[in-house]
Amino acid sequence: MIKKIGDFDLVLFGGTGDLVMRKLLPALYHQHQDGNLPAAGRILCLGKREAPKKASKKSGAALFLARAQTLVKDYLGAAYQEAHWAGFAARIEYMQLDAREAAEYAELTANLAQHPGRVRVFYLATAPDLFVPICQNLAAHSLNRGQTRVVLEKPLGRDLASAEQIIAEVGKYFEENQIYRIDHYLGKEPVQNLLALRFGNALLEPLWRREWIRDVQITVTEEVGVEQRADFYDRAGTLRDMVQNHLLQLLSIVAMEPPSSTDADAIRDEKLKVLRSLRPMAPEDVYTKVVRGQYRAGASAGQPVPGYRDEPGVPPDSRTETFVALKAEICNWRWAGVPFFLRTGKRMQERLAEIVINFHEVPHSIFGPHALKPNQLVIRLQPNESVRLYMMAKEPGDQMTLAPVYLDLDFHQSFKTRAPEPYERLLKDVIRGDLSLFVRADELRTAWTWVAPILTAWENSTQEPKPYTAGTWGPAASSRLLSRDGLCWHEEE
Repeated sequence: MIKKIGDFDLVLFGGTGDLVMRKLLPALYHQHQDGNLPAAGRILCLGKREAPKKASKKSGAALFLARAQTLVKDYLGAAYQEAHWAGFAARIEYMQLDAREAAEYAELTANLAQHPGRVRVFYLATAPDLFVPICQNLAAHSLNRGQTRVVLEKPLGRDLASAEQIIAEVGKYFEENQIYRIDHYLGKEPVQNLLALRFGNALLEPLWRREWIRDVQITVTEEVGVEQRADFYDRAGTLRDMVQNHLLQLLSIVAMEPPSSTDADAIRDEKLKVLRSLRPMAPEDVYTKVVRGQYRAGASAGQPVPGYRDEPGVPPDSRTETFVALKAEICNWRWAGVPFFLRTGKRMQERLAEIVINFHEVPHSIFGPHALKPNQLVIRLQPNESVRLYMMAKEPGDQMTLAPVYLDLDFHQSFKTRAPEPYERLLKDVIRGDLSLFVRADELRTAWTWVAPILTAWENSTQEPKPYTAGTWGPAASSRLLSRDGLCWHEEE
């Protein structure tokens, strides 16, 4: 049974930033619009730069709300309804606060003290170097007690050592069951439906193993370049930004054993087992099982776009990768010998996120020369969420001619309801206290441990990233990665 959302105070550090304006406030607006938030639920947005120095608190709040309304309206488009904004805006309070200054937390403490006994969520939509100062200052004002949760946005470190430091430092002030490390891909409906398909039906589970599955492909691509994130992105790169978190989390859900229940730790225990079963990357493996790419000038949506090194804020000799494809192997009885291919990049041919399960071919075809395509299960995460099972069927007519067809589960058509955005689900889970879709500390450590040899090999190498033209599916080496196993990417079939 889903726990009802009670009264809450949601405190958004970085309240004037891009994440809050483009994702968090629109998600909360949707839930307000749908009537899923209690009347007393409050949203406190903390920022430094919204109000002019000489402006009053009242005028500063008015400026903030006006900007928030404009950005939320632009982001939601037709989904925005003017009639609901006034009620939603009444939930929002704006406060100026320097997150590093302990003395400035006194006003926040006094504000929260007016509503004792309710759930408090501190969402750190800030740079990672503010995580520890914020947690330290919250604890200094006793704001880490009771029904209190802290949400940490990625990136959670640059490597294993920095991730361990964040884990240890934040752990001084909050218990592990208070810490919500968010990965918005885990809030997507098809990802949750993957659990339902696997463990709520008898059809797939007997086939979900090496005897029946030939390979698994997980793809997350974007049409856009680095946009306004060049400074962050050039220090991070695609491996840190996408593979270490999003793609490894998707892999662990695809490959996990059935958990004993839907309890948070039961699910996360099984995901952790998968991550620990990944075959470690030896230095020589990095050159044969990992492809590092960087986009060059090309076209996107019919318009010319610059190469990565020509983007504003990117050094002209940057070796930062904007594309990664790799082959992962899971060393356990269920998956031994089944390759998992992961791929992600910017300035790709299309915006796409999907998981493709390729089954083995039939052992013997009775249909003569007619080519039979192996069965596929395609789980589309974006842009159009769906699940399709591809099978062979006879075409109408006298001849026994077979062609691939698919059984289609389209969530919008099947359930006739709006699929909530990932942050809608995840924010409600934080308020409810449900940790199921959040990353535990040992998961984070294990993921960083697995990618560490790749980072080290690249740092010690003089090789440049493989170039690829913007608007394509990445460097040719990505296709060669699969061809060594006699396979190809889903769109190349």
